[in-house]
Amino acid sequence: MAIDSTFWVAVSFFIFFGGLIYLKVPQKINEILNKLILDIKNEINESEKLRTDAKVLLDNAQKKLDTAQSVSKEILEQAKKDSDRLIIELNDRFHKSSEIKKNSAETKIVQMKEAAIKEIKNASIRIAVDSVKKIITTSVDKSKLDTLFQKNLEETKEELKKINS
Repeated sequence: MAIDSTFWVAVSFFIFFGGLIYLKVPQKINEILNKLILDIKNEINESEKLRTDAKVLLDNAQKKLDTAQSVSKEILEQAKKDSDRLIIELNDRFHKSSEIKKNSAETKIVQMKEAAIKEIKNASIRIAVDSVKKIITTSVDKSKLDTLFQKNLEETKEELKKINS
């Protein structure tokens, strides 16, 4: 058999692989690959845990947001009810106050009217009495004057009784 270059390539090939096996290179490569596989599995497990934790945090945040939104809606509804009630209450107070002021003004007007009528009647009576006195004092006949005075006095008393009642 002739030793040619193919033989030497085959021999060098076996020597190379034999050296690799002798130096335990495939085991080292296998260990490195296993270590990388374990590291990748650990990273995947850790990322799964982080994803689970993130999902839990997201769910908690969503629940808090939903709760906050419902509470804010309740607060807004309560505030609206309170404001409506307050508006109605203030409106009622305003109407009651204006009614009281109106009644008070009407009462004052009636009282002022009655006082004015009374003053006018009193002034009329004074003028009438003064006029009667002047007529009586200027009249010459005393007997006529006494009868006229008595008659006018009686009429005045009757008028005063009618006015006061």
